[in-house]
Amino acid sequence: MKNTVIIGAGNGIGLASVRALSPMHHVTAVTRRNSQKLNETGVNIILLDVVNDPPDILEELPDVIHGLVYCPGSINLRPFSRLTDEDFLADFRQNVLGAVGVIQKLLTRLKKARGSSIVLFSTVASGVGMPYHSSIAASKSAVEGLAKSLAAEFAQSRIRVNVIAPSLSDTGLAEPLLNTPEKREASAKRHPLKGIGDPEKIAGLVKFLIEDQSDWITGQVIGVDGGLGSLRGL
Repeated sequence: MKNTVIIGAGNGIGLASVRALSPMHHVTAVTRRNSQKLNETGVNIILLDVVNDPPDILEELPDVIHGLVYCPGSINLRPFSRLTDEDFLADFRQNVLGAVGVIQKLLTRLKKARGSSIVLFSTVASGVGMPYHSSIAASKSAVEGLAKSLAAEFAQSRIRVNVIAPSLSDTGLAEPLLNTPEKREASAKRHPLKGIGDPEKIAGLVKFLIEDQSDWITGQVIGVDGGLGSLRGL
């Protein structure tokens, strides 16, 4: 059984990924806070805040890691004039530096697998200009650049690095944007496929990218966005 680590596993896409992978993988779920839903999955749980805690907490992980999924996220939507330096830095610390610290800590263990996979998360807003997204789009664009650079550097070690770029998905993080029928309808209409993202379906792509069926895929940014990132709706 392969060892997979999921960072940001307490809810949303992270929790859905735990459920998708745990039947076939030895999954360690890393989260800031304990979650009843996560406890019900029966996987190993490590409590870690990737922004404020030292990654040394991850020392207890297995000596060989086959898969790493990093999916902490934020939705900090404000007019540019109201964003502070600290807003930009907070998004960068969570989305970029958090991933950097975890990958550096686990790199030796990923190399030992002789065929491992890292999955990071971006957003459709990194490729499509959207108002009020400047802070999150800036940090997630950095994630995409980081992933492509690491994919090139790690290829000789048979470590694949890919990015999933979702649009708005039905998670707790997005709840303020989807908390009325009118908001949900308006959000759905913006997508060519007329809907809202499903964490379980995104987790299906996570599972594919972690497993061996995708061992010829690296350095890619894959949109799961109802067509919003590349199509013009009617």
